[in-house]
Amino acid sequence: MKRKLRKSVSSPLIGSGRCIAVFTSGGDSQGMNAAVRAIVRMGITCGAKVYLIHEGYQGMVDGGENIVEAAWDDVSGILQMGGTVIGSARCKDFREREGRLKAAFNLVTLGITNICAIGGDGSLTGANLFREEWSSLLQELVETGKINQEQATIHSHLNIVGLVGSIDNDFCGTDMTIGADSALHRIVECVDAITTTAVSHQRAFVLEVMGRHCGYLALVTGLACGADWIFIPEHPPADGWEEKMCGKLNNARSWGNRLNVVIVSEGAIDCHGNAITSQQVKEVICKRLDLDTRITVLGHVQRGGSPSAFDRLLGTRMGAEAVLALLEATPETPAYVVSLDGNQAVRVPLMECVEKTKEVTKALAEKDFDRAASLRGRTFQGNLEIYKKLGAMSKANKQKPYNVAIMNVGAPAAGMNAAVRSAVRTCLYNGYKALVVHNGYEGLANDMVETYTWKCVANFVAAGGSKLGTKRTLPSQCGFDKISEIINKRNIHGIICIGGFEAYHGSLEIKEASQAYPALQIPLIVVPATLSNNVPGTDISIGSDTGLNSVCETCDRIKMSASGTKRRTFVLETMGGYCGYLATMSGLAAGADAAYIFEEEFTIKDLQKNIYHLRNKMKGKIQRGLILRNEKANDNFSTDFVHRLYAEEGKNVFDCRVNVLGHMQQGGVPSPFDRNYATKSAAKAAFWILDKIENNLVDGKVVCNSQDSVVLLGMRRRQMLFQPVEDLKADTDFKHRIPNQQWWMQIRPLLRIMAHYQ
Repeated sequence: MKRKLRKSVSSPLIGSGRCIAVFTSGGDSQGMNAAVRAIVRMGITCGAKVYLIHEGYQGMVDGGENIVEAAWDDVSGILQMGGTVIGSARCKDFREREGRLKAAFNLVTLGITNICAIGGDGSLTGANLFREEWSSLLQELVETGKINQEQATIHSHLNIVGLVGSIDNDFCGTDMTIGADSALHRIVECVDAITTTAVSHQRAFVLEVMGRHCGYLALVTGLACGADWIFIPEHPPADGWEEKMCGKLNNARSWGNRLNVVIVSEGAIDCHGNAITSQQVKEVICKRLDLDTRITVLGHVQRGGSPSAFDRLLGTRMGAEAVLALLEATPETPAYVVSLDGNQAVRVPLMECVEKTKEVTKALAEKDFDRAASLRGRTFQGNLEIYKKLGAMSKANKQKPYNVAIMNVGAPAAGMNAAVRSAVRTCLYNGYKALVVHNGYEGLANDMVETYTWKCVANFVAAGGSKLGTKRTLPSQCGFDKISEIINKRNIHGIICIGGFEAYHGSLEIKEASQAYPALQIPLIVVPATLSNNVPGTDISIGSDTGLNSVCETCDRIKMSASGTKRRTFVLETMGGYCGYLATMSGLAAGADAAYIFEEEFTIKDLQKNIYHLRNKMKGKIQRGLILRNEKANDNFSTDFVHRLYAEEGKNVFDCRVNVLGHMQQGGVPSPFDRNYATKSAAKAAFWILDKIENNLVDGKVVCNSQDSVVLLGMRRRQMLFQPVEDLKADTDFKHRIPNQQWWMQIRPLLRIMAHYQ
């Protein structure tokens, strides 16, 4: 049931009479500006005054023009900017009580008792110390005559909320820190560029990435790029690693690979705690394998550039939640850090996270590497486990008489090829034959089946689209008798189906037909892959992150065009079928004024309100507008209709242009998230298939007809779950090809808040 939220005009705003200050400290990271923007706009929406503290703690100590009140338009146009527009600086003064005393005076003078700190663990620890000393600092200011007792009484308590901004993703208590995803984008772009020259000259490359004492960037880069070896502090190599690494690189060459890639975290160590450097790794490769080997140290390029769509969304959601946490805080409330738990923004006691982060450093110093990895959290552990499984594999010593079919079904999605690569290699490493099916179920019915080797998928990980070819055709349209005939002919023992809603729908048909067709009584697993993100049973699908980034990049360029022309509004149509995920999330990430979707009904009155909003907006500093519309949002209010209405009603105030993004959203190189997610998901799916085959053998033949023989592997909050497809039917709107409940709908009100709707 759809509900409209109404604000009581008689009740005061939660932030009335309150002052909030925000600052960024420590190393900069992409997405900090999105957080600053969200804090300012959410604070103003709640009725509070919001101040920007420039140059971090140094600005707080120096005061004066470093602490300024922010207006709504002051944070316009910063969403897509890297770094931090309010500056960041290391501050020795704040480490001393005298410096903190000056900072307290500057804040009290302006009536600021709510602070949002954006930085790493050191910055947040400093903020908590400031909070604990606040009462004594005020008392000292009273005693020295800097403030009076009334001021001290009114401002007796300081509320602190932290947001973690760090490209290293090294803070315990959150799945992702602001900036880590963008850093991965920069790194993977560099690796892709290096790969082309490495292949040309058959070179080996050693890449050093940032991370200090955290191996997250190196680990995920290795998975996303198919690196041959990774050095990270949480999983150091044992003695004799030189020989093992060279053996792995040599094996890759013997299987037809023309390059080797080794990723080294800047904090990499061996099992004795001794540093492992890029130069050391290069010398080992050159000496033992006589390969032309080059070193690339990526350095601060990892911090630069525009933030990814994920970091914009993360910063926006965390910033809005931070304001609510500050305004709801009491003297008894602990200092919180706003964290990401699955797809939820949650509040976690700050010092619990800080202490846990310090425990990682302690565990590394004590060489308790398993504990250090576990303290990093489930996301890190999940990546590490997949790396261990894939990294430990070599050519199977014993071939098994079982065949696994791998295919794509539905529309192309970036990351499909990475998933195919992972599934093929996992099967081969375990002694199974990998059969790929071209053109989905249609290809299966027509026996378009090919045996793949390790070399066949060598260049798959960074390729967009679907190299196998994919169709939307369902099994019922191809004929179960034909499909059964090919399954018997090819002796297929299990199927890994990578695709979108049609892959899920087709698996249901296979399951329902299996009673009549014994050949279909084999294990089948669906790995969701679609930019629409409309598959039941999963919060996120392979390809949706790349699609989101594609839309955001286009929106950024269009906003530049609109800014140059002035008084112009663009109406953009996005893909997604009946699912509004892409329009909603890209609208929030790109700073759109509205996003029209099928799941949330809208009328001509809503369109008129949006036009009125834009007419008022054009009177201010920011004279541009951006409207997104999902392709099937409404049959009557088409993209052309919305464009014509805006053009007519905006006449003499703003002009209007229309842009249908089309299939460019499906193309392009897969993002680091989609590569990593695809690699992990397909490997898990392959291990599930292999287990099912070996545990359901009857006289050498696979017979698997239980409810859990056909499943969908989906991410629910933080867990990867194998869910019987029949259990998902109740949560499916088959007419519109979407789930009945979608988690991202709860984020939509934030889009209107950030757009400044009254």
